[in-house]
Amino acid sequence: MIMASLHCFFCIFIALFLSLSFQQGFVAAKGSRCQKLIVDQTGHGNFSTIQSAIDHVPINNRNWFCILVSAGTYREKVKIPREKPFIILKGAGKRKTVVVWNEYNIDNPTFATWAAQIVVKCMSFVNTYNGPKSKNPTAAAAAAAVHGDKTYFYRCGFSSVQDTLWDESGRHYFKRCSIEGAVDFICGAAQSREEKTDANGFVFKNCNVFGTGKALLGRAWRQSARVLFYNCQFADIIDPLGWEAWNGQNQEQLTFAEYGNRGPGADTSKRVEWERKLSAQAVAQFTSMSYIDNEGWLQSLPV
Repeated sequence: MIMASLHCFFCIFIALFLSLSFQQGFVAAKGSRCQKLIVDQTGHGNFSTIQSAIDHVPINNRNWFCILVSAGTYREKVKIPREKPFIILKGAGKRKTVVVWNEYNIDNPTFATWAAQIVVKCMSFVNTYNGPKSKNPTAAAAAAAVHGDKTYFYRCGFSSVQDTLWDESGRHYFKRCSIEGAVDFICGAAQSREEKTDANGFVFKNCNVFGTGKALLGRAWRQSARVLFYNCQFADIIDPLGWEAWNGQNQEQLTFAEYGNRGPGADTSKRVEWERKLSAQAVAQFTSMSYIDNEGWLQSLPV
């Protein structure tokens, strides 16, 4: 969705707010207490790898598990399967706890979650496959893929070059996170609506968008893609056109919009003529927490 040409390394440090059409989540977990599991590579915990701690969580779990990951670089591919909801994965800090993997193809991310009711805090995920010395720098190499409903990321980092964050399905909230890459590095079906009646879309709220070179705010993957940038700070890297329909998509069906942004890249005078002008009422609807949290699932998280 968001893209820049390969010569630039485009960074976005954000409070990111995403939504997809409603999916049925699990019933609430019992109580608010968490069973703690400690991951530590030096032998001072219950497990030495993150995946082994996740594997320990019972199938079809209905109680919260808090997996505390000590500082360090964890060279592993981490997956939370659909049948293991109610997991809190907490590192020692975004720059202190880093999960690194090196594999191309969007189906081989460093971190992937399919379960509902997942919280990830204070850690980073990196895919080093298509770095500066890669023989295939344009290959998709995801740092994270999010497929499950009711998922919350707080103070997390995501880094790759192409398809860094694959936001596929579910209601997701990213707060004080950083996402960096160069090509389509925030992407997924969550913004690529098939029909205009679909409820899904990306909302970037109170974000800081900066980097080097030039970048588009987004390009449409499917015919009714919807993206809104609201109250964001734009550096001068934003291409004046702003958006691309891509592959002959019907421009009239796309909802690519900006509202209340600032900075040298926020000048909309040369944007594509089909950029959508949303009313204040529509903007309020999309930027309200009720867009993804009408059931109060965020407030009910034990964090």
